[in-house]
Amino acid sequence: MNIVDLRSDTVTKPTPGMMDAMFAAKVGDDVFGEDEAINELEQKTAAIFGMEAGLFCPSGTMTNQIAIKCFTQPMDELIADQTAHVYRYEGGGIAFNSAVSTRLLNAYRGILTAEMIAPEINADNVHFPHTSLVVLENTSNRGGGSCYTLEQIKPIAKLCADKGLKLHLDGARIFNALAYTGDKAVDYGKYFDGISVCLSKGLGAPVGSVLLADAKTIKHARRVRKVFGGGMRQAGFLAAAGTYALDHHVERLKIDHAHARILADALSQCAWVSNVLPAETNIVLFDTVEPAALIIEKLAAQGIKALPTAQNRIRFVLHLDVHPEQVEYVVKAINSLI
Repeated sequence: MNIVDLRSDTVTKPTPGMMDAMFAAKVGDDVFGEDEAINELEQKTAAIFGMEAGLFCPSGTMTNQIAIKCFTQPMDELIADQTAHVYRYEGGGIAFNSAVSTRLLNAYRGILTAEMIAPEINADNVHFPHTSLVVLENTSNRGGGSCYTLEQIKPIAKLCADKGLKLHLDGARIFNALAYTGDKAVDYGKYFDGISVCLSKGLGAPVGSVLLADAKTIKHARRVRKVFGGGMRQAGFLAAAGTYALDHHVERLKIDHAHARILADALSQCAWVSNVLPAETNIVLFDTVEPAALIIEKLAAQGIKALPTAQNRIRFVLHLDVHPEQVEYVVKAINSLI
């Protein structure tokens, strides 16, 4: 049976070229700052986004949680959309790691605006937590891969600067956003205090994210990473995969976007689908007439793996291990469902 895994872009396997790069990595003890491959990845990623320094971590959850720890104090409050990964999918880490509360906003497809954020910034009053941080997510997972453009980010950054707030970007699929908007990565450093760049989603690396910020923040972040148990030793074998991904897997993201649009178009013609969200990047969210669990079973019977995100909503995620012939297979399969 033809198996097509659309559950997530985290399911990819390293390509042969990536494996070669991993085996050839020059490694050392990263806690001592002596792993050449990690140092190269951190410097390269920081330069791409116009930031001073970077910190390689095992996951995007860790880079996000370290950033929140660096940019807040206990009893502070951060602002994020109610669908944000930092709130929904990081195990309550905001409260546990940083003793910070969260002000949740309800934006369309996860895309906040300065006008939404401004009235939610608390006054200087002992009854209220101190608002110190805004977190954006690009692309928005629960928004179906929806994107911020730099023009949308600029007024949020200005508001944060005017109010003395830090601005962090959960860049889980930041390169997907850039592929869609055409914005330049190097310009992001002008607007964010911290950026988390995930390498293990659309870029296809097996492990890792890089936290970007100014040198002083990254020095503190390195200490927080150690406290969180993220101090790694000869992890350059993993970092080399990330560097390879940055060099070889960024431009091809547009292929995943094209595949997503093909599936979105096909789904919009199916009687068992009631709604399909616009497929801007590599995620397709669609609503089903029947319970999503039942549709998932029907898809699995044809070798197609997917995940429900609500009682009547399913997510398809395209990635480098989904090839054109597999996309054609999925189109035929969904057209055959009753």
